[in-house]
Amino acid sequence: MLVLGIETSCDETAVAVIEDGQKILSNVVFSQWVHKKYWGVVPELASREHIKSILPLLKASLEEAKVSLNKIDGIAVTCGPGLVGSLLIGLCVAKGLSYSLKKPLIGINHLEGHIFSNFIEHPELFPPFVCLVVSGGHSTLVHVKDKGDYRVLGRTRDDAPGEAFDKVARILDLEYPGGPSIDRIAQKCESGGVRFPRAFLEEGSFDFSFSGLKTAVAIYVSKLSPQEREKQRDCIAKGFQEAIVDVLVDKSLKAALELKVNQIAIAGGVANNSRLRQKLSLEAIKEGLELYIPSPVLCTDNAAMIAAAGYFHLHNGENSPLDLNAYPHLSLEQKV
Repeated sequence: MLVLGIETSCDETAVAVIEDGQKILSNVVFSQWVHKKYWGVVPELASREHIKSILPLLKASLEEAKVSLNKIDGIAVTCGPGLVGSLLIGLCVAKGLSYSLKKPLIGINHLEGHIFSNFIEHPELFPPFVCLVVSGGHSTLVHVKDKGDYRVLGRTRDDAPGEAFDKVARILDLEYPGGPSIDRIAQKCESGGVRFPRAFLEEGSFDFSFSGLKTAVAIYVSKLSPQEREKQRDCIAKGFQEAIVDVLVDKSLKAALELKVNQIAIAGGVANNSRLRQKLSLEAIKEGLELYIPSPVLCTDNAAMIAAAGYFHLHNGENSPLDLNAYPHLSLEQKV
């Protein structure tokens, strides 16, 4: 079965073709750098960029996969969560293709797509397991009971990790996006970094909160002279990164141990962070847990993960109507 995947939930336009939910025939992604000067995604600009790039990317993806549209067996498209204008661009293209080709359509939850990025590269991974989905807009800890059966254990109460990275990078006069910039300079700090607070929240909670950490960094930096700020920048970045990683790792391990599962997976753009990968790998080994991480290209927003999730649902006989809508606040546990 060949599934065409379309992803336009935020500021990446992506189209992919997947064979039998596993083999990537093409996975084309266009990242919108127009937002760089605004230090964040501008919804109206994102929608306009999707309109300009979606059809050329569709053509490029089919050419790379060496298949024609009439060979496609089904179309999977992100229907939420995300920016409503961006979601609608992908949905309109997917529904038009479904109608004209008379092929089944399936709406996919963006977060479920991230979970399925692990199934693409790790066919040996079987539920149940705990999956940490961390990105610019999400920090969600999920109990994957089975494919298609999820229980959200915890989610962000304010800033997602990627958001916090961007805001602190701006405070430190680094480049956007902030995650890679902070990761890079943190490695230059030879000490343990500046010590910042860890927000573990109330006992037993798997929720996340990083806005207080961002404020702590801002207050610390505001008290420094320009010279001292430049001198300490690497170690401020390292201390901030350590504070985020400590919380993400601690809650992921506790969830796995509490649920008595022996597998942890991570996904999303922040899963590319070198310190998160390193520390979670070390701690998982200590606890006797298996850790699964997708390759970098499958961590960031892409359409291969949407097509893989789409294959699973289409193979199970599911499909979506042509009046499928965009759901900007779609929960992972919510059916569409």
